[in-house]
Amino acid sequence: MSVVFIILAAVAAAVLGAVGGYAFRRQYGARQAQSLEQKIEHKLKAAKEKLTELRQQAEKETAKFRADSEQELDRRRKQIIELEQRVADREEQLSAKLEQIEKEDREIKEHTQNLKTKEEKLDSLRAEEEKKMAEISGLTSDQAAARVMELAEQRTKEEIVRRVRKMEQEGEKQLEEKAKGILATIIQRYASSHVAETSTSHVTVNDESMIGRVIGKEGRNIQHLERLTGCEIIIDEAPNSITISCFSPIRRQVAKNALEQLLRDGRIHPGRIEEVVEEAKKHINEDIREAGEAVVYDLGIIDFPEKLVQLLGRLKYRTSYRQNMLKHSWEAAHIATMLAEELGADPMIAKKATLLHDIGKAIDHDVEGTHVEIGEKVMRKFGIDEKIIRAASAHHGDYPFDTAEAIIVQVADAVSAARPGARRESLEQYVKRMEDLENIATAQPGVEKAYAIHAGREIRVFVTPTEIDDLAAIKMAQEIARQIEAEMTYPGDIKVNVIRETRAEAKAR
Repeated sequence: MSVVFIILAAVAAAVLGAVGGYAFRRQYGARQAQSLEQKIEHKLKAAKEKLTELRQQAEKETAKFRADSEQELDRRRKQIIELEQRVADREEQLSAKLEQIEKEDREIKEHTQNLKTKEEKLDSLRAEEEKKMAEISGLTSDQAAARVMELAEQRTKEEIVRRVRKMEQEGEKQLEEKAKGILATIIQRYASSHVAETSTSHVTVNDESMIGRVIGKEGRNIQHLERLTGCEIIIDEAPNSITISCFSPIRRQVAKNALEQLLRDGRIHPGRIEEVVEEAKKHINEDIREAGEAVVYDLGIIDFPEKLVQLLGRLKYRTSYRQNMLKHSWEAAHIATMLAEELGADPMIAKKATLLHDIGKAIDHDVEGTHVEIGEKVMRKFGIDEKIIRAASAHHGDYPFDTAEAIIVQVADAVSAARPGARRESLEQYVKRMEDLENIATAQPGVEKAYAIHAGREIRVFVTPTEIDDLAAIKMAQEIARQIEAEMTYPGDIKVNVIRETRAEAKAR
């Protein structure tokens, strides 16, 4: 009984606790819900205020955008109206011009028709006059025309010759003054030694006893030196001097350096000769490289391949009429640069083309072709610009002068080669050039005698006055000049003077 009571009491307590807890939770949930509702209402109110604020701001921006758009539309509308007005004005102007052109075209056609009618009338009158003249003179129209032309030629020949001479003299004078001015400016800006260096093939021996040591026992030393260098060592009666003879300037320079080293060292035997020759070859290759690099550095050229610079340095041991080719190319490149600046051409193309114009001379004789052809192949091999190749290849007239830079290369080459002291030629070459000049002149019909003067810079031709008139003398001078250009090679210019002299004599008795 007591156990049942206790169980019932526990159940009742549990039910009362549950009911009490539910009531407590219900009361607490109502309070929380009320607080939550207040928060929601507050946030809704803030959201409504924010929405109202955003709507007002959007309305302001919309109004501003609408106003700006209307202003832009008004501006565009005004531009279109102005453009339409200009188009309309232009159309009116074109219409007026078209009407004027049509009017002028009608007038030209009418004028042409009138001229044609008048020309027909003149032809008819001319035919009648020719018929009357033929009846009166007994000559046909062709015969009469030939006679008139003959008389006109005789009367105007002297006047034509005089005018031709005057025009030639004025034109030549103007061109010569202009050219002299430009060249004088360039030469004044460029300063170089008066005489270019020349290679030598002589070695001075201070002690005559060393000559015997150079020769060696039964000539073995000198023979070994000749075999290693490919040069001929000549010891003649000239005191304190040894001559080196070889077709290759580089081999000759190797032999010269090796011989000078042996003379300074004093130890001369086959083994030592081999060592010295090898050292001289290395030194000459290093000297060639340094010479090429010095030239391109001085000219401000930085894009040449290393092998091309090495090949350019070989020109240091090449000469033409005893003028050093590297010095000549370097000097001509400076002149070409200044000429290009004066004439408005490309200075860099002119400079590079002039520096490389004789690069073919750096190749040994075992390669066939002229130095122009060889140089062209070398430049193409190293990827040089085609403009530079064309300008460099035309310096001897083998190719047409299709650019201003090509003409500048030829002028710079001629200025560097023709200046006093730059080149020398042998007596045989000089005499042959003078004879060739005189032979070209005396081969012309009507020439009595010809003399080449001023070291071949001028030729004077005396003609028979009864066979050659003034007009023919002018033509002869031009023909001789063209023949000299075609058949001869010479530095600078050659002046051709054709002299026709008529003397009249009488005696008073």
